[in-house]
Amino acid sequence: MEKKKQAWIQSLQSVSEDLSEVEEPPSEPPGSGNSDPPAPRRSRPARPRPSARFPLNEKTNAFRRKYFPGVTVSQWNDWHWQVQNRLRTATALSRVLDLSQDERAALQRSSSRFPAAVTPYYASLLDGEDPLQPLRRSVIPVLDEFVPSPGEADDPLGEDHDSPVPGLVHRYPDRVLFLVTGFCSTYCRYCTRSRMVGHKGGHAGKKQWEKALAYIQETPSVRDVLISGGDPLTLSDDALEWLLQRLRAIRHVEFVRIGTKVPAVLPQRITGALVRLLRRHHPLWMSLHFTHPDELTPEARTACARLADAGIPLGSQTVLLKGINDDAATLKALYHGLLRCRVRPYYLYQCDPISGSAHFRTTVAKGLEIMEGLRGHTTGYAVPTYVIDAPGGGGKIPLLPDYAQGADGQDLVLRNYENRTFRYPGAFDRPSPAPSEPAPYRMAN
Repeated sequence: MEKKKQAWIQSLQSVSEDLSEVEEPPSEPPGSGNSDPPAPRRSRPARPRPSARFPLNEKTNAFRRKYFPGVTVSQWNDWHWQVQNRLRTATALSRVLDLSQDERAALQRSSSRFPAAVTPYYASLLDGEDPLQPLRRSVIPVLDEFVPSPGEADDPLGEDHDSPVPGLVHRYPDRVLFLVTGFCSTYCRYCTRSRMVGHKGGHAGKKQWEKALAYIQETPSVRDVLISGGDPLTLSDDALEWLLQRLRAIRHVEFVRIGTKVPAVLPQRITGALVRLLRRHHPLWMSLHFTHPDELTPEARTACARLADAGIPLGSQTVLLKGINDDAATLKALYHGLLRCRVRPYYLYQCDPISGSAHFRTTVAKGLEIMEGLRGHTTGYAVPTYVIDAPGGGGKIPLLPDYAQGADGQDLVLRNYENRTFRYPGAFDRPSPAPSEPAPYRMAN
């Protein structure tokens, strides 16, 4: 018993040391300054962290050799190196991208609103010449971000209103959203929480975590905790272990989930040590953020495989984005690829009306049209639920095409994916008072 007690004290001390700089929140994790990454050195580090048997796709390897010639494969596959060498300014990004005037001007202004940051790995997936390439549009700012539109807000979902203690959102009866960090390795330009991520003061520390944990402990109706941020998988193993142990010690918490984009933008983070840690805390689920099929590289597939092999059920959450993934063929390719990675498409989100997001938002009619192009045309496992997270704190509201065409007597008139009409008998207790011919279906423009 005494040995276990000493081990627990040492673990807590380790976490406290790991979080020491987070108590007074830094603008970035230790080792990541605000300046551009230094020019790569050709000398090897004294003690590199190897990442055995992690793949390196041809395009990314060519990028490494061209722009980081002194960086070894071992260094490249070290997730700490990836975070410390993120590309964050116009100067840094112009080394690897032919920036448009729009992008360059936006980068010069972005630090005051929502900073830019891209891991070298994810930068290797961007088209160096085409500013309209889907992946590039999703992470490189443009001046449209600074143009407000009616109905937009910095906190469109009203999360701050539903926050009983800092860093915790309690909107639904039996579950909470636990925002454990304001840091991401790569910042998506359509981020719902751009008001808090990447900024000084946006990083949660151990004191804030303790307040959130105390609230969960004192609220027995909470059975489900979603750990999010920022990206919780950018925390150290010790910090994650401490959080999961504390949550597992609360008897009424039955279900823990982690929301992350790490497998898409920083797959090197999914190390053997991390998956062994996560495996100790089942039942544990993960919601992965994938945007486009070009993200499904050998590296990303390996990261997903490691998580799935650890027994973690994986679901994907995708934001519908104009000019990036707003057609059925692109999303079908993404969802088929995810299924091959043992990731179940879970939600397709209508883009939230955050400030300066009009250039990303499609119409809802476009979203319903895409769902029409998926349902029935591919396996149901590849069809997510299309939702709007209602502005003002209304929660997720599912949307479906109009498959129910109306009532005819006691029959329900239905339309299938081929636009053929069928009847389901006895659907209603009494005949419709005024049976009429169902209105013909019209596809939304």
